[in-house]
Amino acid sequence: MARIIAIANQKGGVGKTTSCVNLAASLAAMKKRLLLVDLDPQGNATMGSGVDKHAVERSVYDVLVHRAPVHLITQRAPEGEFDVLPANSDLTAAEVELIEIEHRERRLSAALQEVRERYDYILIDCPPSLNMLTLNALVAADGVLIAMQCEYFALEGLSALMGTIRRIGESVNRELQVEGILRTMYDPRNSLTNEVSSQLHQHFGDAVYRTVIPRNVRLAEAPSHGLPAMYYDRYSRGAKAYMALAGEIIRREEKRLQLPASALAADEGTA
Repeated sequence: MARIIAIANQKGGVGKTTSCVNLAASLAAMKKRLLLVDLDPQGNATMGSGVDKHAVERSVYDVLVHRAPVHLITQRAPEGEFDVLPANSDLTAAEVELIEIEHRERRLSAALQEVRERYDYILIDCPPSLNMLTLNALVAADGVLIAMQCEYFALEGLSALMGTIRRIGESVNRELQVEGILRTMYDPRNSLTNEVSSQLHQHFGDAVYRTVIPRNVRLAEAPSHGLPAMYYDRYSRGAKAYMALAGEIIRREEKRLQLPASALAADEGTA
């Protein structure tokens, strides 16, 4: 059954969509069955995966508002081995229309349950704001991957997002947890980057991924070609970093799944 991970940050321009697309391609390259859900009306994750948002006849809007089955809307990424639930500007209307719908915050969760057995991971690219679309993503998710730059104001935004995750965890999704904190556009030559990075480790410990995503021209160029970085330039530092991140996520998941069995064995040993 798929682990559902929402990639979120209410601050724009932090590499959230870049991370979603490239992590999807990297996990797929490691033979994981992958669905990328684009929940941003800008449709950047859709385009970055090689799917033309202007050409899609039905999108995630139809899933949320009209309960269209996910498997009928998804498309295969042309150059990657993963599926995409596309988005376009139609999604802007979804927030208004969802207001009138009962259990509106659970629409995405209910839709994804129908396809959860088909995938190993489902990644959700959230819009850069805490709105009804983001709420749907957080209610549907098992964990939240927070992409952030190592800048002063990013810490303030992180505190607000953590508060939102905590409130949702206490009310509508008790399974929700922080999947990890990903440092993006990382430049170790910058003293502020190192200072903020140190604070993240101090406050969040193992929640901070060991992998960092460097500033990389190839990562910036790849979306204009409708390609994840590993298909645009697999030898670039950015492409290698996302492959390393995929490996780290898989190892964490394997460790998480082994914990209950280990705990049970420990209990039996003391009995």
